[in-house]
Amino acid sequence: MTGDVWLPFRADDIEGLPEGPDYRFWDGDEEFPGDPGECVFYVVPYMKAPAISQRPLPGMTSVQVVQTLSAGIDHVEPGLKHLPSGVRLCNARGVHEASTAELTLTLILASLRGVPDFVRGQEREEWRSGFRPALADKSVLIVGYGSIGAAIEDRLAPFELARVARVARSERTTARGPVHPLTELPSLLPEADVVILATPLTEATRGLVNADFLAHMKDGALLVNVARGPVVDTKALLAELETGRVTAALDVTDPEPLPKGHPLWHAPGVLISPHVGGPTSAFLPRAHRLLVDQLNRFVNQRPLRNVVLTTGDTTDA
Repeated sequence: MTGDVWLPFRADDIEGLPEGPDYRFWDGDEEFPGDPGECVFYVVPYMKAPAISQRPLPGMTSVQVVQTLSAGIDHVEPGLKHLPSGVRLCNARGVHEASTAELTLTLILASLRGVPDFVRGQEREEWRSGFRPALADKSVLIVGYGSIGAAIEDRLAPFELARVARVARSERTTARGPVHPLTELPSLLPEADVVILATPLTEATRGLVNADFLAHMKDGALLVNVARGPVVDTKALLAELETGRVTAALDVTDPEPLPKGHPLWHAPGVLISPHVGGPTSAFLPRAHRLLVDQLNRFVNQRPLRNVVLTTGDTTDA
């Protein structure tokens, strides 16, 4: 196989890459590492702005594979219109499940048990004891039951929950129980003490958590967003937070990064982490394993993993 492979890591740092391609390092720098027209396999830089991720695409006339290092593809998908038909877009399923699920549990437990208040108390040398909600005996609703949603449920299992309900785009059955379609959210939300958002950002999920969604949540419920910021209507969420009827733990926001002075920073009952579900010590080894596997498959003309769409294929629309 001839052609260039653009990697956001130094090829020498990745053990097991196949021989044949010319590996070129590009992590979003102003200058490209070579002619985009000679790139056949493009690994999108991780945690870069969409404009950076999409910038080389118009010149990638020979590219066959675009590989993201994130579970979501919304940051690169708009740029695919520049590519020829038949280009496969692959996501990073298998890379972020552990880290994102860990953070989800961290946000839930920190919010319920009042950890932010303890931190503020420690800074002021104040002993803030008292009763706090436990996760035990709570009903949890996972909205977006893909690999990350399933990984979250795996980690919820030991917490003696009253119930876990699952929602995805389409109805199905899993080993843990039924997965309900999005259309059943109005009947499921009033029963949930904790609502976890782990859905991809699509036209169907953009603004999914609007005023009506929030109105269906029970009093005192916790909303946890580890999906994408625009899944939640920020204005509608702020209105509910201000009343104190619900609380929220957000790893993603809209806008993002959240600018100084934004009212969400100081809204009552909200815990914010700065989009850190994926970037942990677990990322690099899993990302490297994925790329080694994918590139060996590519060079040896074997089926790729995690193909989420192919350009020019109307069945992906």
